[in-house]
Formats: sequence, structure tokens, C-alpha cells
Amino acid sequence: MYVTFSSSRPSRRHDGPVDFEPYRGELVAYCYRMLGSFHEAEDLVQETMLRAWKARDRYDRTRASVRTWLYRIATNACLTALEGRARRPLPSGLGAPSDDPGAPLTPAFDIPWLQPFPDARYDTRYDTEVRADLRLALVAAMQVLPPRQRAVLVLREVLEFSAAEVATQLETTVPAVNSALQRARAALADVGDPGEVPEPDDPEVRAVIQRYMRAFEAADVPALVRLLTDGAVLEMPPVPLWYRGSGDYGLFMRRVFEMRGTGWAVRLLTANGQPALAAYAPEPGGGQRLHTLQVLTVTGGRIAHNVVFADPSVFEAFGLPRQISSDECRRER
Repeated sequence: MYVTFSSSRPSRRHDGPVDFEPYRGELVAYCYRMLGSFHEAEDLVQETMLRAWKARDRYDRTRASVRTWLYRIATNACLTALEGRARRPLPSGLGAPSDDPGAPLTPAFDIPWLQPFPDARYDTRYDTEVRADLRLALVAAMQVLPPRQRAVLVLREVLEFSAAEVATQLETTVPAVNSALQRARAALADVGDPGEVPEPDDPEVRAVIQRYMRAFEAADVPALVRLLTDGAVLEMPPVPLWYRGSGDYGLFMRRVFEMRGTGWAVRLLTANGQPALAAYAPEPGGGQRLHTLQVLTVTGGRIAHNVVFADPSVFEAFGLPRQISSDECRRER
């Protein structure tokens, strides 16, 4: 829950009211890219709005637009928050894949894991470019960049501020901004173009996801494996393990279904501009309880990557009910 900030009182050299609320959604997406945490992004945007509201009398529209001014405040807030802080990784960013599908599933809560972004909270599903730059793999790769390089990359490449505007926001020079942008691009050269990942509403993607959902609900491991690329990746924060290859993926899923039984229910949603599933495991007394949120990457008509989140704070961000019936899931499709 947050407080809205707008004022009918004009600022210095400003003829009308200053309204910050129209910028909240894009600022949350920006801070999320910077921090890798949806919850922290919302908190920092609230802080940004409060700072701007308190300083509204000093805002001068002849020097910068409201949007540029807010991004300067938000950038400073993000850089301060990131001082001395470890990056937010995914398990695949910490070491080699496991070759033991039966390895203990011990969570590592001391690691500040990357979180997914709930598209529906800020309507990013309506903006193709915003969705592309929120892809989970890209946000994970960006966490490796130094914070100021991260800011330059997002402000220049995603938000399309000029080098001069970014230099003002970061209190540096245009040559320094251009140099930081080149280094950031070089560091992310192996990530690929996030725009090449199909949209969740692409007919081929929807067909693949629907088949995956049916196979998952039926605990049909061979059917799941047929939908995977040969090198499919499965990772499960906060458990630091991850697997590569459809064979190990299938063996691990067989283990999950043996542990939790059959009769799963799956709810379809989106996260980071990608298809996502809320998986509900069967309860001994009937019904299903929320188990994981899975964010999938579909390429070439197959599932290439599945990041499975089991953190309750992630469930809260998506507003997911803790219990649901199979009939409810089917009615939503």
C-alpha cells in the first residue's frame, strides 16, 4: 500500500499543479531493473515520490521535465541503496549446474536472490518495449554491472534519455556517460537480444504453455520433457541448485511428483514479460496449496528456461491465493 503524491500548488516557474502519480509504474520498473527486487523498488519509488513532493516548490520546469526530475531523484535513491550491497543473483549465476537430481533441497536464505516482476501490478503487459527489457535473464545479467553502469545502461538504452540528460542526472560528464555505456554493452554482449524472446500472448507460446500446464497437472514427466529444449535450464531460488539439460530436468520433476503426489493445479499469469505459472500442490485432505511461481522462457516452440520461485514474499507481490481448487484454475484459462 502506498500514498499518492500530487499537489494543486504550482512549483517555481510552473504554471500548473505537479502530479507525480502518472510516473509511478515506469519508476517502479526502473528501480526494479536497478535493484533486482520488486519490493525494494516499490519502497524506493515511494521514497522518490515523497522527496519530490517535499521539494515541489523548488522544481523548475525550465530546467527539466517532471519525468527527468523524478528519474534523477530515483537514480540517486537507487545508487544510495546499492552502496556496499551484494548483487541479486539467480542460482545459475553462482556456479556450475548440479549433476545430482536427488541433491538435498536446502534453501540459502542468506543470499539476496533476484525476484520476478509482477506485470499485472503496473500494466507492463501493454508495453512491448518495457516487457522486453524486463526479461529475467537480462535483469539477472545487469546485476553484475557496477550500479552507475547499470543506471547509464537503463537510462540511455531503455528509457532513451540523452547522454546530456543522463550526465546531469548522475552529476558527471557526457564522455563519462558514453564510456560507461560502452562498458555496460560489452559486459552484456553474451546475453542476446531480449526482444527476440516471444511475447506471452504469441499463439505458439500459448500453445506450448498450455501443453506444459496439462502435463504438469497430470504429473506426466515424459510429456514435460518433450516440451523442453535439449539444453533446458531449471533453477529454484532460494535453493542454490540448478540443472541443465532435459534429462536432469525430467529426473528432478519425477522426484518432485514422487514427493508431492499427483493432482496439481496450475494458474497462468505473466512475469517479466514472460509466461508464468503458479503451481499448487495437492493437499492430503483435498484441495491444492500454493507451491511455487515459475517463470518460463519459450524459444523455437520449446521451453528453454524455467526459474522456479518458492519465496513467500514473491507470492505476496503477485497477490496469489494460498489455496485454490483445480476447477478455479481451469475456469481462468
